[in-house]
Amino acid sequence: MSHVVGVRQLVVGHLLRKRAVFPGHYLKKTSLYSTKMSNPMNGSSNLIEQAKKAAAYAAVDDHVHNNQIVGVGSGSTVIYAVERLAQRCRDEKLNISCTPTSFQARQLIIEAGLKLTDLDTTPLIDITIDGADEIDSNLNCIKGGGGCQTQEKIVGSCSKKLILIVDFRKVSEHLGDAWKKGIPIEVIPMAYVPVKNRIEHLFDGQVSLRMATSKMGPLVTDNGNFQLDWKFDRIHDWRKVSTAIKMIPGVVETGVFVGMVQQAYVGNADGTFYCKAAKQLISNGNV
Repeated sequence: MSHVVGVRQLVVGHLLRKRAVFPGHYLKKTSLYSTKMSNPMNGSSNLIEQAKKAAAYAAVDDHVHNNQIVGVGSGSTVIYAVERLAQRCRDEKLNISCTPTSFQARQLIIEAGLKLTDLDTTPLIDITIDGADEIDSNLNCIKGGGGCQTQEKIVGSCSKKLILIVDFRKVSEHLGDAWKKGIPIEVIPMAYVPVKNRIEHLFDGQVSLRMATSKMGPLVTDNGNFQLDWKFDRIHDWRKVSTAIKMIPGVVETGVFVGMVQQAYVGNADGTFYCKAAKQLISNGNV
């Protein structure tokens, strides 16, 4: 399934089980999952992919256990997590059911031969593993570059743990330092102009309707709605701003996740990764 050519399995199962996760804000940097291989990868982009895969494998090994319900997020890093999850289910005979956050995630689960479930059947999820477009120093994050933030936030809010997998390019001190495409906001199609005008009036910046890339007209989400992108020009109190935007009639959900993430696994440029824990959490789903 992996689209990275030449990658070998990074560690054997018994070594995976021995890796410790340490408490604290910054967790120990490790290269256990990215040690030298018989066919080492060359080039910075290959090393980044190697790091993302290592981080995804570690997240699955550290947090997924038998008889769990696992939320499967969206994006490129999640491909590696699903790959590792399928390996462990096959090799360790794990009984795992997976809840998707998007059409893409659903297809990944099916293609990997994993058991598919949904919130109607299993509304309480043990852990969700997802990606992000940007995370700040408190593990608040922006999601929705792929247009799936509504489902991702719903599944994340139903999870005991929300774990992110990203690479170093998506880590910043403040939201907006690295991600320049704006805050994704899913809206009811008939309301996109009033919502756009209201956000610009309340918070300045520029709001645009996201256009599709392979068809004429706007992008349509999995829920049949439109997607706005708000490019902001200053640091905000994201909990208050996200709540205020969601109070605008016609807004379905924002791509700001505040206080929902417990840990992030971050791939480095050299092929290694580290774990970062949140300083402060609030109840899942509050923003």
